[in-house]
Amino acid sequence: MMTRQASATNVVSLRQGFLPRHREYLMRWLEAGACMGLCDADISDHNDANEPDIEHVLVWVRENAKPAYMVRPEGMGWVLVDQIRDRQLATYSSFEAALHAIRPVLAHGATVAA
Repeated sequence: MMTRQASATNVVSLRQGFLPRHREYLMRWLEAGACMGLCDADISDHNDANEPDIEHVLVWVRENAKPAYMVRPEGMGWVLVDQIRDRQLATYSSFEAALHAIRPVLAHGATVAA
């Protein structure tokens, strides 16, 4: 007779991911922010043997040769990290809000339909 044990495998964790609309918004945000020092962004995978691959966006600004910010999905939110100081700044309810916190170059709420 098998007994059923409650375990962490019964828990389904929710994690947002990058959608085509996020990529499109990122490109519009970068273009609009060029005059405010936004230089480049890259959507990458985190390759750590101890963690599953986690997509994140690295953002370069004119003032630094290294990526200045990272935005990554965490649960149902988006975490903004200061890459220079290796410090989490805040968690936002949307990808757009996290980018807006870096440089408010597009009207807040100017999202692209999915």
